[in-house]
Amino acid sequence: MNLYAILAIYLLFWVISAFIVLPFGLRTPDETGEVLLKGQADSAPSNFRPKVVAVRATILSAVLFGLYYANYVEGWLTLERWTHVG
Repeated sequence: MNLYAILAIYLLFWVISAFIVLPFGLRTPDETGEVLLKGQADSAPSNFRPKVVAVRATILSAVLFGLYYANYVEGWLTLERWTHVG
C-alpha cells in the first residue's frame, strides 16, 4: 500500500469518526438554561467545541485505521474467507 492510499484511507476514517463523535457532549440551550436568540433552532448546540471533536476523531480514526492496516498486512479477514464454501 503506497503513502497516498494510506493518507486517503486515513482521511476517510477521520471524517467518519468526526461524524460519530460529533454529538457526544453537546448540550442544547434548554439543558444549559440559556436564552434562545431570535431565529435560533431549539436543537442548536450551545457548547460546540470543534477542537474537542477533532481530538476525539483523531484518536478514534487512529485506532480504526490501525485495525484496518493490521488486517491488511496480516490478512485476518479476506474476501476469500467470506466467500469460500466448505
